[in-house]
Amino acid sequence: MVNYTQKQIFINFFKGGSIMLLDREYKIPSKVNKKINLKVVPGHFVTTHSHINFYMDMTTLKVRHSEAMEVARTMAAEYQYSKPVDTIICMDGCEMIGSCLAEELTKNGIMSLNLHNTLYVITPEFDSNGQMIFRDNLQPMVRGKNILLLLASATTGRTIARSLECIRYYGGIIQGISAIFSAAEEIYGEPVHHIFGANDLPDYQTFSPEECPHCQNKEKIDAIVNGFGYSEL
Repeated sequence: MVNYTQKQIFINFFKGGSIMLLDREYKIPSKVNKKINLKVVPGHFVTTHSHINFYMDMTTLKVRHSEAMEVARTMAAEYQYSKPVDTIICMDGCEMIGSCLAEELTKNGIMSLNLHNTLYVITPEFDSNGQMIFRDNLQPMVRGKNILLLLASATTGRTIARSLECIRYYGGIIQGISAIFSAAEEIYGEPVHHIFGANDLPDYQTFSPEECPHCQNKEKIDAIVNGFGYSEL
């Protein structure tokens, strides 16, 4: 549960206190790697598919090399004795982590069936309808390849589900899913390996827009959030 300081933050916030978004931020250390800290902000936030009561700021984990390397090392441990990986598909701006992860997997002796025995690190594109696509020049790095899907966060699991459908459509073979945070343990029968889960935030909740208690109580939305960050309202 949240400690006294965090409870006081909730009290001040929901009484209408003028606390800026990042002023409410606190850190949760990883249980498996104390060098990794998840920055968390309580409040009322909107994602693509749901409303949530915590925003997880993963900016430095994704763009600061030392932190990205620690995330990659922790994720790589899940695949030491795993199936081959040919391509890492990065979502949510996780390219630096993806590059570090490719290095760690190669160092750990992960098997790659690529011609040069190295891993591809690629990012999909989204069309005007929000459909995930791979251009012709990237499709050979997906078709028939062993894929590791890398995400920053997954709340409802819908993004993972859509990504898996797209990867399989292009002929990719899913060999693993890794996320910094995931509320879902499994999607379409595939386990989601994560550094932080719902147990690390026991007060974490996600709601459909129609059932969100914050909306029903007419509490303002703090920000629109996704894997790339937030936009305050």
